[in-house]
Amino acid sequence: QVQLVESGGGLVQSGGSLRLSCAASTRTFSSHTVGWFRQAPGKEREFVSRITWSGSTTDYADSVKGRFTISRDNAKNTVYLQMNSLKPEDTAVYYCARYVGGATYYSAISYNYWGQGTQVTVSS
Repeated sequence: QVQLVESGGGLVQSGGSLRLSCAASTRTFSSHTVGWFRQAPGKEREFVSRITWSGSTTDYADSVKGRFTISRDNAKNTVYLQMNSLKPEDTAVYYCARYVGGATYYSAISYNYWGQGTQVTVSS
């Protein structure tokens, strides 16, 4: 059983930055692609970014491209999401999850072992 714990969320003004962390309870986490998703009130969960196990490949939603950067430290079993130039529309609960396949990497059904989420609120 893999447990994922997100942290780093908070309240920030528009244009500000936050760094989210996703820490895993097992070392096997380092051999998997990991994704970040977010869900705003009344909206469906949407893909934000993903990173392959080695960190050699990353992908981003168009809405965050150029502002967010995903990275990982496999020695610490942790994946990060650096968020810069935040906008009010980035407000959501952010989740990390482990990719298991079966569908595309931007589809939530391709992931299991979700964390509990961390709230990000961007004020205008």
